[in-house]
Amino acid sequence: MRFFLSSRFQDSMKMSVCVHENRKSRASTGSMNIYLFHKSSYADSVLMHLNSLRQQRLFTDVLLHAGSRSFPCHRAVLAACSRYFEAMFSGGLRESQASEVDFRDSIHPEVLELLLDYAYSSRVVINEENAESLLEAGDMLEFQDIRDACAEFLERNLHPSNCLGMLLLSDAHQCTKLSELSWGMCLSNFPAICKTEDFLQLPKDMVVQLLSHEELETEDERLVYEAALNWINYDLEKRHCHLPELLRTVRLALLPAIFLMENVSTEELINAQAKSKELVDEAIRCKLKILQNDGVVNSPCARPRKTSHALFLLGGQTFMCDKLYLVDQKAKEIIPKADIPSPRKEFSACAIGCKVYITGGRGSENGVSKDVWVYDTVHEEWSKAAPMLIARFGHGSAELKHCLYVVGGHTAATGCLPASPSVSLKQVEQFDPVANKWTMVAPLREGVSNAAVVSVKLKLFAFGGTSVTHDKLPKVQCYDPQENRWTVPASCPQPWRYTAAAVLGNQIFVMGGDTEFSACSAYKFSSESYQWTKVGDVTAKRMSCQAVASGNKLYVVGGYFGTQRCKTLDCYDPTLDAWNSITTVPYSLIPTAFVSTWKHLPA
Repeated sequence: MRFFLSSRFQDSMKMSVCVHENRKSRASTGSMNIYLFHKSSYADSVLMHLNSLRQQRLFTDVLLHAGSRSFPCHRAVLAACSRYFEAMFSGGLRESQASEVDFRDSIHPEVLELLLDYAYSSRVVINEENAESLLEAGDMLEFQDIRDACAEFLERNLHPSNCLGMLLLSDAHQCTKLSELSWGMCLSNFPAICKTEDFLQLPKDMVVQLLSHEELETEDERLVYEAALNWINYDLEKRHCHLPELLRTVRLALLPAIFLMENVSTEELINAQAKSKELVDEAIRCKLKILQNDGVVNSPCARPRKTSHALFLLGGQTFMCDKLYLVDQKAKEIIPKADIPSPRKEFSACAIGCKVYITGGRGSENGVSKDVWVYDTVHEEWSKAAPMLIARFGHGSAELKHCLYVVGGHTAATGCLPASPSVSLKQVEQFDPVANKWTMVAPLREGVSNAAVVSVKLKLFAFGGTSVTHDKLPKVQCYDPQENRWTVPASCPQPWRYTAAAVLGNQIFVMGGDTEFSACSAYKFSSESYQWTKVGDVTAKRMSCQAVASGNKLYVVGGYFGTQRCKTLDCYDPTLDAWNSITTVPYSLIPTAFVSTWKHLPA
């Protein structure tokens, strides 16, 4: 229907138009003053009035139904705050013409009422009773702000008692941060959650992902085996076919020998399936090789999880390292374990399996060494491996696909006694423990010393370091063993040297350094996207510190800045983005290396 204004009103409007045009022409002859008026409360007052109109059912043009309740609304308001409603009302669908939309039982009326209250007021009260339902409804109806606010609320209220439910919820609604935090809590509280009804009701793929996870925190692999069998038995008829897949998630060769022989190998469910029995037979063979120290065991069933690793410090009363120490994480103690046969400084240390490899360095006479010393943590004895091809110090080392790589560093300048450093090396060597042999691989793009070297996703990464021109190198260098080639996929957030690095999942954490800013800062680097993210600062300024990952946490020790030595062993929890001190390092100990080895339990 079209309305027409009265002739008297039209005449008054014409007069107003003429007057305004005259005023415009008069104002244009001189300079114009401008005043921008903005009423900050205007948006709230408009929403408040719209809500009042809704409650009075004035100008409403659509009726929403949920359960037994109905809600009159304005299409424009709904479309403005929800892409779901915008698409519904403008897409030419049947609903775009309909005066009513019925959600039936797909959304609870109380939850829909909360969403509508938010649409008309920009406010909603989120609590433990409604957060999950609001998140689901916010995701379904594309109220993105509500979905994100609920996810943030649930993140703050995450607990071992609800983390499995939050894991399923976040996975279904693509809440990335909530999913990451839920995973972390599930992994770190596995002994408690594996005994719950929620665990037994998990879908198969999620159970496999959880039980096979490298960072599953359990000191006893029997718990994982029993959890797998309990999940199968919860619905035996439908789930018995998944037994081989679940058995592959268990590190069967790390079970106690008696339990493996008397419980696992005699289990009726296992013996009834050829594939399951083959897995157990392989585990028994691996277990015997471990007990008899009969060569390297590389089978997945014998690979400890990251929480089943032992932490070792190497250090001494001076920067000349002469002793190996065990870090007891439960007792929070640092225990002397063994003397190093040939004390040295500026060496590199790396673990492969149950063994610690010490490469190169400088001895008491300052001579540069090619020597490689190996400590067997199971049998507690030292041996010597084949020497490196190049004597070096100030280098980095890392394990990749059961081989040891040494990267960069310095060697002695020719004809100098005592040894003085050469320019930073480009050369990279690979050591095969089975063949006891070193070979040269592709050189670095740029020679470095004092770089942080780690491996992740089947690649080596070298961060920063001292370049051949003695400057701090602000680059990330990456080695792909399949292509035998180094690339520079990214730059560092700042020029770095004397930093430490360790790996958690697919993230590389880099911390410390020799500048005022880098000494207290920490970053994580994605091995997939090559992007940097700043994380919480370390507790004290550190350069030449040592870092290692164990379980779902990161540990940093040693280092100094200026005349101050760092005397604490600190731990970083990525779920909290926070550091805390675990214990104090004895004043007489100066840590110079930090490694994480497999922890095989012979019994």
